[in-house]
Amino acid sequence: MSLRRDEIVNQYQLAVEMADRVSARRGQANQFYLAIESLILGAPFVVRSLGGLSHPDSAVMTTLLSAVGAVVGVTWWLQLRSYRDLNRAKFAVITSLEERFLDAKIFSDEWKSLKKDPLPAWRGRYAELGTVERFVPWIFVLLNVAALVLVWV
Repeated sequence: MSLRRDEIVNQYQLAVEMADRVSARRGQANQFYLAIESLILGAPFVVRSLGGLSHPDSAVMTTLLSAVGAVVGVTWWLQLRSYRDLNRAKFAVITSLEERFLDAKIFSDEWKSLKKDPLPAWRGRYAELGTVERFVPWIFVLLNVAALVLVWV
């Protein structure tokens, strides 16, 4: 293997490792936001069940927490979008290296396989993780808005 080829392989390995790290950080961010949203949604019920606040105080607390929860949900979605964009760029570099310099095109071939292989009719088409996780923050935004509406109705 020539020095140039060694450099390319090293760069490829580094790019793959960095893409994996971004994916791991994205998973950790999802866990963090899920925990925060669960606390925000659960706090009013816990406080109320313990008899800690009167109804007007509970309504104010729920209103504040719902607003914070909605902001956290939007922030979560924005961060996921950022991770998605970063990974898209990293995989573009990885597939470019594969196309230009490497015989084995592991990521390119894997993606082509996912896109062309038919799935059972009951499953529909392949849904990327990013597509699925994109909806979760918005579900929490809606839950927080619903909690807010229920308090004041």
